[in-house]
Amino acid sequence: MPRRSIAAGLMAAALLLGSLVAPAFAAEAFIVVQSTTSTQNSGLFDNLLPRFTKKTGIQVRVVAVGTGQALKNARNGDGDVLLVHAKPAELKFVEAGYGVKRFDLMYNDFVIVGPPKDPAKVGGMKDPIAALKKIAAAKAAFASRGDDSGTHKKERALWKQASVDPTKASGKWYRETGSGMGATLNAAVGMGAYTMTDRATWIAFKNKADFKILVEGDTKLFNQYGVILVNPNRHKHVKVKEGQAFVDWLLSPEGQAAIAAYKVKGQQLFFPNAKK
Repeated sequence: MPRRSIAAGLMAAALLLGSLVAPAFAAEAFIVVQSTTSTQNSGLFDNLLPRFTKKTGIQVRVVAVGTGQALKNARNGDGDVLLVHAKPAELKFVEAGYGVKRFDLMYNDFVIVGPPKDPAKVGGMKDPIAALKKIAAAKAAFASRGDDSGTHKKERALWKQASVDPTKASGKWYRETGSGMGATLNAAVGMGAYTMTDRATWIAFKNKADFKILVEGDTKLFNQYGVILVNPNRHKHVKVKEGQAFVDWLLSPEGQAAIAAYKVKGQQLFFPNAKK
């Protein structure tokens, strides 16, 4: 057989083999994920997304904002997938027709951190409601995100259960930053104030100074994350195939194992709990 024919045959075989092992999506395929800041600040996405892209060829562009803003953005069609942590708001999002279906994805918990002097004497407490009542009674500085994020929604719910309206002290002992979790933690440390944070962001946070976790371990501090494909019936440009591939991967044994394996300083930050 002539060398030219052999070379052509080898090239054709190589192209065929490449088509068999290449990802099912074009290399330039991408999706936009509207997500809470904790998944970004904790480093989780930096760990997960390269694995997903290697498997599928789909790039993931993350918009990391507070959960409230992420829900608004997704409602406006500025994303293909929503990954946040405010279950009641997520269910309303789906019920209103903006999302296809909501799935539990993973969980961790919230904690209240504060300065070593602990002026409200809440160190070692489990019940966040009792702790917030003591903080309010002592008029001890408390830094709130004040941004309608999932953390802020949880904080407001706990204040309500404590029968305290901290906004009446806005600008006094209750300080609303209007910022993300990292910036609010920085502000709290700078002011010597208490604040509530998700544990994952706290573990990854590098500017702790001498602040410590003071309140933790109560079921009221449970923090569930969910994932939702944005409804293409509302927004025709939603990349259904690629977005669903991301949702499916996160919920799969491979994605759940990748979430469980992610640790910082030996500590697991998120605990997968997708329903089988």
